[in-house]
Amino acid sequence: MGDGLLAVFPVDEYLGDEAQVCSRVLDAARASRAGVEALQFPNGDAVERFRFGVALHLGRVLYGNIGGGNRLDFTCIGPAVNLAARLEKIAGRLGRTVVASERFAGIHDGGWSDLGEFPIAGFSKAERVYGLFDEAPVAAAS
Repeated sequence: MGDGLLAVFPVDEYLGDEAQVCSRVLDAARASRAGVEALQFPNGDAVERFRFGVALHLGRVLYGNIGGGNRLDFTCIGPAVNLAARLEKIAGRLGRTVVASERFAGIHDGGWSDLGEFPIAGFSKAERVYGLFDEAPVAAAS
């Protein structure tokens, strides 16, 4: 994922059902967005802002340690991970900070706007993508 980060939030009897966990995840995404929006740095006569993207999706993953004695990594794999990574790229293309899959948006009514269907590399069908109503798209990075 390059400079990316994958966060996994388990849905279980201890942390809550899908709706509860999705609500907390969306709250965290909004708080992260607010924190990043406050960051800025000078660039000559201009002031630049950091950009980041968050893709929210709900699905099963496989996780664990992979490797051997000299190199051991903890990783997550599976179609849900692949979809989240590809949705994050779509967020950047659309100039959005927070996007969600149809599955996530359908579970948590967080004020979503339908952004359309997009083909997803490695998947047989296009995925409907949602963005937050309270976020206007910014010019996407080239």
